[in-house]
Amino acid sequence: NSMPISKDQLITDIAEATDLDKAAVRTVLEQLSEIVADALENSDEVTLPGIGKLKLNARPARTGRNPQTGKAIEIAAKNVVKFVPAKALTDAIN
Repeated sequence: NSMPISKDQLITDIAEATDLDKAAVRTVLEQLSEIVADALENSDEVTLPGIGKLKLNARPARTGRNPQTGKAIEIAAKNVVKFVPAKALTDAIN
């Protein structure tokens, strides 16, 4: 089993592959997460080229059950992010 790649490892790998320094790569990655979050607030889809799409799905309010007591509880509506992998990514790992 392989180990998950940490943020630091990702930064190191990108820095080595692009000849950018680690501080610049870290800044880009941190900005990317902010830009994606802002974009999803204003649109329902963001494309990450070669990786996939992040889509915003509105999940309506619903009634659920507390598993411990069995009592009905209201679950509030919320937005969830769904990831749809790019065909290139799916092809690359298969």
